[in-house]
Amino acid sequence: MLDIPDAAILDLVMRMTEVSSKEVHNHLSGSVSYATVKRKLARLVEENLVVTTGKGKSTRYRMAPSHVLFYPVDLDRYFDKEVDERIIHSSFNFHLISEIMAECPVFATTETEMLDALQSKYDQHVSRLSPTALGKVLERWAIDLSWKSSQIEGNTYSLLETEILLKDKSTAAGRTREEAVMLLNHKATIDFLLEHPDFTRSLSVAVIEDIHRLLTRELAIDQGIRRHGVGISGTNYVPLDNEYQIREALEDMCSLINQRQNTFEKALLALALVSYIQPFVDGNKRTARLVCNALLLSHQYCPISFRTVDPATYKKAMLLFYEQNNITGIKRIFMEQFAFAVGTYA
Repeated sequence: MLDIPDAAILDLVMRMTEVSSKEVHNHLSGSVSYATVKRKLARLVEENLVVTTGKGKSTRYRMAPSHVLFYPVDLDRYFDKEVDERIIHSSFNFHLISEIMAECPVFATTETEMLDALQSKYDQHVSRLSPTALGKVLERWAIDLSWKSSQIEGNTYSLLETEILLKDKSTAAGRTREEAVMLLNHKATIDFLLEHPDFTRSLSVAVIEDIHRLLTRELAIDQGIRRHGVGISGTNYVPLDNEYQIREALEDMCSLINQRQNTFEKALLALALVSYIQPFVDGNKRTARLVCNALLLSHQYCPISFRTVDPATYKKAMLLFYEQNNITGIKRIFMEQFAFAVGTYA
């Protein structure tokens, strides 16, 4: 028998609104065993894509309200369509933070177990390092993050040029002053967060503004919550344009993150939602990456540098979240980069 992809079952549940496992099996025309259908449905429930009503033989399945977050999407296929051809949520989703994300974890149990195992490996390694040795590891991470976070935003410094700049304050030939300042600001912000590990222990709008201020110092970027609309290249998603609504969305986000007990969830939510809200005129994704790492550091977790991320893939993952509120792309990047970080900085 064929191994029916999860998407086929999800499409069936979505079309039928509510369905039993027997009905799912019958509609698949015997191409998959009933035991496999039951197993796949159980996993979809565990992954917060499907919810159940009733018990035993009366159990029925329907799409979870949170399925928009986790529905499997092929990034490359999604972006085969040009921006004006894609059917998207073009405006800010006021239900996303306070209702949809508030009702479910963003990691499945198996994903959390994998991340916890990686963190345990990091803890074991760090426990054997002297303060000096740990400082050198974090210095290497800081250089990597400063470089990659800036590269994602179009900075043309190489990793080696970045290291020379940050260690020796020697600028690279043919690069602009703004590029050097962007990198130096990243390093200064990271140094501040390392010196003040409890800075984001209780996340607030003021804390996020402070991190943005450090990141954009001496750059031609307005400080503080923006008071007008902003456009995002490559998408028709339009963020909020009202200062008070932007601040309220940030407050809701901070409340959601502060209530979560799982550090990985805190970090991923910040990475996705600061970018989605777009609270500043510029520097939003940079701020999101630094807040994400600040939350990891505040709980003594391994920080991530995004060093092996392809900038185009990162941008596609974020655009998918903007347009569909689907977090699978950026979650995959987060998990892959956490695994890379533990293997590299531990």
